[in-house]
Amino acid sequence: MDAQAPIAPPDILPVFSHAQIVRVLTGILLCILLSAIDQTVVVPAVPAIAADLNGFGHLAWIVTAYLLTSTASTPIYGKLSDIYGRRALLLPAIVLFVIASALCALSQNLMQLILFRALQGLGGGGLMAMAQASIADVVAPRERGRYQGYMAGTWAVAAISGPILGGWITDHLSWHFIFWINLPVGAAAYVLSSRALKLLPPRRARGLRIDYLGAALLTALITTCLLVMSWGGVAYAWLSWQVLGTTALAVALLAALSVQERMAPDPLLPPRLFGNRAVICGIAIAFLTSGATLGGTFLLPLFYQLVRGSDASSSGALLVPFLLLSTAGAYAAGQSTKRFGRTKPVVFIGLAIACAGFLLLGLMPQSTASSLVALYTGGIGIGLGLCGPTSMIIVQNAAERRDIGAATGALLFLRSMGGAFGSTMVGALLMLRPGESPDARLAGSIQTGFLLCAGMIGLAFVACASMRELPLRSNAK
Repeated sequence: MDAQAPIAPPDILPVFSHAQIVRVLTGILLCILLSAIDQTVVVPAVPAIAADLNGFGHLAWIVTAYLLTSTASTPIYGKLSDIYGRRALLLPAIVLFVIASALCALSQNLMQLILFRALQGLGGGGLMAMAQASIADVVAPRERGRYQGYMAGTWAVAAISGPILGGWITDHLSWHFIFWINLPVGAAAYVLSSRALKLLPPRRARGLRIDYLGAALLTALITTCLLVMSWGGVAYAWLSWQVLGTTALAVALLAALSVQERMAPDPLLPPRLFGNRAVICGIAIAFLTSGATLGGTFLLPLFYQLVRGSDASSSGALLVPFLLLSTAGAYAAGQSTKRFGRTKPVVFIGLAIACAGFLLLGLMPQSTASSLVALYTGGIGIGLGLCGPTSMIIVQNAAERRDIGAATGALLFLRSMGGAFGSTMVGALLMLRPGESPDARLAGSIQTGFLLCAGMIGLAFVACASMRELPLRSNAK
């Protein structure tokens, strides 16, 4: 096969050898690592950044600004890549991410950092969307499990090393270096991805148009949703006019987006995607499991530190088994789908294990042995690991070839929103339960949060039960 494949219609893709797939994955995984680790490495540095830039009042926007633009841009990247090809979108996204990282490192005040983090999010959204869509282009759904270990391992490296690396850099160097390290990694990702994605045939863009109004409405919708989640119970009461008014605006924008996507000649989020029951169920599973994952990740350090009395370093170490077993679950899911060609049983088993783990955490007495707590959290990790990559396979397998990018973008978008929803809801629970002592209120709220996560997993179980399983394709067409 030539290094530069000839132009092919969007529904026809060549068959790739194992060596070519590994070549593509090498560049793609570096992009995933670059995007994933940037979201975790900055967390330990946030207090130092706020102290240095005198910006404790708007501290959350260091994270929220990135989340806003990366979430909003994900489906846009996906749709554009269906028209112009993955490589044409991925390379500019890497360049934008690297430039924005340098600007973040050079920031002199909090407002500059927030603006540059938003710019960085525009690049980060493209990294993740194009990486997942490119994998779908070269690896058949049934064969994707063979390579799932590489992707799960990349996420594990980012999840485990990010906070450790960020804390060390902040303590021994400066928070500025957290952003500088993106430059050499980004340069390597650009070179490897540029070479690898030449294997993918360019797509024909004739007759297709960009849904600019849909993109604007989607961005506005995501902005209002994130404002509701970040304001509610923190800046304003949930029943305040600010929160209720922003919620009403979000509903109006959702209605306008729905109308626009039905009228647009080439919609950003094709309605035919959401007429596919398997796609809807796969996205619902991703949304709900992401909410439970982020909610649990938010609650577990609080549980270890504030209920069990661990220090910050110890609580971080206690999370490692949860993260590693999640990786093991993702690998097992990939191997199972490859061997049996079925996804529904894998998701059922994963949801059942995760739900049981959250229920046990939510109902356990305070005197429960630490070994049992570790067992429960490990079970949650395995269960969620089984579900995460499998929901992506379900959606990409069910979508038409021409909609792979749009379907991938829609899933990643709603998965991000699910994570924001889950972490916001469990965070709001910590403000409830008046009339109790502070310690009892905190412990009770954390355990109620675990039960809320179990409820989200239960809803995902219902979505899985209502899904008609489609045979996994054995080619990438």
